Amino acid sequence: MNNKNISSNDSYLPVAWEYREVAEEEIEKARRGKIFFFNQDNQVDEVLGSVIELEEKKAEGVFLVVDTGIKIRLDRVITLFGKVGAAYDEYDAYGNSCMDCTGG
Repeated sequence: MNNKNISSNDSYLPVAWEYREVAEEEIEKARRGKIFFFNQDNQVDEVLGSVIELEEKKAEGVFLVVDTGIKIRLDRVITLFGKVGAAYDEYDAYGNSCMDCTGG
């Protein structure tokens, strides 16, 4: 992964307050762990680190800023240190899809 700003070309989708609250709790705890997310190519990616802040950018969305300098859009997070993120349902849908139906 060579891109420091992990955002997608897709429009930002506002997330439920619970996801922002979980991110804020992890910032407060200063824990280190894995974050799984969809990268700019819509592929599952991961990063190991601590979330140091939430950054809001107008017209771009809310980003988790990791201590490694990587920024991950909050609506693309699958799991944050083992806790379900805003994009988990999208990820779960892949596993539940019929591969025969989609030609896989």
